[in-house]
Amino acid sequence: MPADTDLAPRLAASPRTVRTRTARAPRPGRVAGYVGLVVLAAVMVFPLLWLILTSLRPANDVFGGGLIPRHISLSAYVRAWTELDYPRHLVNSVGITCLTVVGVVALATLAGYAFAKFQFPAKEAIYVVLLVTLMLPATAIVVPLFLELRSLELLNTRQGLVLVYIGISLPFAMFLMRAFFETLPDELIHAARVDGCGEFAIFWRVMLPLARPGVATVVIFQFMQTWNEFLFAQTLLQTPERHPLQPVLYSLVGEYSTDWTVLAASLVMTIIPIVVVYVRMQKQFVAGLTLGAVKD
Repeated sequence: MPADTDLAPRLAASPRTVRTRTARAPRPGRVAGYVGLVVLAAVMVFPLLWLILTSLRPANDVFGGGLIPRHISLSAYVRAWTELDYPRHLVNSVGITCLTVVGVVALATLAGYAFAKFQFPAKEAIYVVLLVTLMLPATAIVVPLFLELRSLELLNTRQGLVLVYIGISLPFAMFLMRAFFETLPDELIHAARVDGCGEFAIFWRVMLPLARPGVATVVIFQFMQTWNEFLFAQTLLQTPERHPLQPVLYSLVGEYSTDWTVLAASLVMTIIPIVVVYVRMQKQFVAGLTLGAVKD
């Protein structure tokens, strides 16, 4: 009986309590890693924070005060919305970007599925030729595209700009979609064929829903690329009323002076659509980036 009494305190001590008592302090390497990540995050966030705070400053207090503005003013947003004809150019950007994203996603999914699951003559040669176009810098093809659109009477039109965006963006999107479709098992296609599905039905009903992470990745990349593109929009659209936002924002940078508050306010409003698209498709995007990281 006394022996049982002596063992009672030991039995009462749970493993969790023992682990808590013997918990070791964080390792210096891990603490240094956390500190480095915090510093890196601060460095990355600071330009965006400065941009937002600058857009809230009065026009005469951009570089004279501290980081936090002494007076909050929304006049820069009002001026950017009215003086730049911001709504018109915002509609232009939204229309051009949405048409480009739809066209690229539609063609890239079809082409990626064909290159991943079909066998046809010169398949690898065609694929390599398409990938080689990714190595061409934009400045090397802007003049040939200008001449080609002029010969097709599509110069200075939004339709011509959308076709250019689709043409230059399709190889990379097709490359991504082929990689995603290659991760899907061929047994699904064979089973669908046994059930009597046609090739397009297999693509639309079976394979494409499983490739949603890849589609989300293409959508986000393509939306950001088209929304922020400047060179082709500035060169191929010669009428100011048809310009998207990027050429208009560049026009605010003067040779001798720049209205930094209006420029900052315009940039903040321009960032919002990209943030909205990313937040809406964040889960699929992360899944698309991690797909294939773990293999069976």
